Amino acid sequence: MIKKSDIALALLSGVLLVLGFAPLDLYLMAWIALIPLLLSLSGKRLRNCFILGMLTGVVYFGGTVYWVFNSVYFYGNVPAVLSLLVVMALCLYLGLYVGVFSILYGYLTRHSRFPALFLVPVLWVTLEFLRTYVVTGFPWSVLGYTQYKILPIIQIADITGVYGVSFLVAAVNGAIFDLAVLWPRRLDRMPLFERGPTIIGLFCLVLIIVSSLIYGVVRLKAEEKGHKIRAAVVQGNFEQEKKWDINAQREIIDTYKRLTIEASEFSPDIIVWPESALPFVFGRDERLTAEITEFQKTLGAYLLFGSVIVKGVKDDKYELSNSAVLMSPDGEVLSVYDKIHLVPFGEYVPLRKIFPFIGKLVAAIGDFRPGEEYTVMDAPPARVSAPICYEIIFPGLVRQFVLDGANVLATVTNDAWFGRSSAPYQHFSMAVFRAIENRVPVVRAANTGVSGFIDTRGRIKSRSDIFVEAVLTEELTVGSSEKTFYTRYGDLFVFFCIISCVLLIANNVNPNKEKGFPGFFRGNDRRKW
Repeated sequence: MIKKSDIALALLSGVLLVLGFAPLDLYLMAWIALIPLLLSLSGKRLRNCFILGMLTGVVYFGGTVYWVFNSVYFYGNVPAVLSLLVVMALCLYLGLYVGVFSILYGYLTRHSRFPALFLVPVLWVTLEFLRTYVVTGFPWSVLGYTQYKILPIIQIADITGVYGVSFLVAAVNGAIFDLAVLWPRRLDRMPLFERGPTIIGLFCLVLIIVSSLIYGVVRLKAEEKGHKIRAAVVQGNFEQEKKWDINAQREIIDTYKRLTIEASEFSPDIIVWPESALPFVFGRDERLTAEITEFQKTLGAYLLFGSVIVKGVKDDKYELSNSAVLMSPDGEVLSVYDKIHLVPFGEYVPLRKIFPFIGKLVAAIGDFRPGEEYTVMDAPPARVSAPICYEIIFPGLVRQFVLDGANVLATVTNDAWFGRSSAPYQHFSMAVFRAIENRVPVVRAANTGVSGFIDTRGRIKSRSDIFVEAVLTEELTVGSSEKTFYTRYGDLFVFFCIISCVLLIANNVNPNKEKGFPGFFRGNDRRKW
């Protein structure tokens, strides 16, 4: 039976999780956010564990991805009711991961002797990782991102990725739960041997946290090696409905030219404009393409900008790509990167061929062709890759750019889609981890903000506000040929979590049958659904 107090605890966990993310940045909340949920799960049947987990998950994701409504309704021209249903469906889908976490946690606490400080992080990280890749993947609101400002603790991301930080945060939640709740209840009736897993786990966790902090301090004090380059970012600040208005075309071009001239006073080596900065199709409109080319020749710097590009014709329709273009100081197009990971219901409609009616419901949504190459652009001494929009939130995709030789990540985005919500701030916070994971600086150009610069240690050197014009300039260190452990080996840490999770489940799926690993892997509780 689920009590009202259990529901309140589950909802509280969802609220605390939301508070940990940008722009509220109450990062300490994340270290205790899961404890109310764990309390509510104590002694519950598995179906009730799932319900309580879903409650936490819906609040958690409802509070962090509510902005999807803005994108779909205001800019996708999808009817309000359908837009609301899309958001609700997304929250329910994402909430499933917390529901599954709760079922597995509830089951394993009965049938194994591992303490919460081990079970919670292993299960949580495994499910976060699955969320990154299942269906189209949506790794928004990963627990580790709450700590983007706490630089000493997040330096381990160059080994474990952001999921290692999620592991630490979840483990501390489990440890506090063990100490504050389970320990007092069991102390008077548990022999020392039975308390062993918790004692060992706490010792290991303290050792890991202390080691992580020491590692973080050392990395932060280490000198950045490489060449210095000067970079500039131009934030034009045009609301989404204005970007493709033919009557605003001249205003947009003139604004970018004016702000770029201001940026050129810093004598930058490279200037970066946002995603789809040009209000025309580059290469198709000959007059405006020539105007941008001639303007580029006056700058004495490389220019990187986002533009829609025509890639061909299919079924009497133009095939378009969402691209980033690099031009040399003499106006030559050096390289073009076509966005690989398109936004579902933003840049393409999933299942359109199977369910044609979906395309009719969302006719205003674009249908771009995905790119296939992890392009690295030469702008000596920089080797630049340009993840577009939400590609920056996919650690594996960004890692591949650096593995292929990029030493600067110039991410271009148009966050006008999100409106005045928490999304631009959350989107920016994720870029901090891409810088640390790969030890390359990040240059971020956003149409309406947040634009900024992040160094190889995750330090935010400068950033803009949202919905303002801005010109930012910064000197960055690039060129280190050393690849991090994470860049070379990827999410190896997560695979250990997945293996642990599989072993735990496999050895406890039928607790009445004596098989598999003895000891910590099995307990004696035989409660049923």
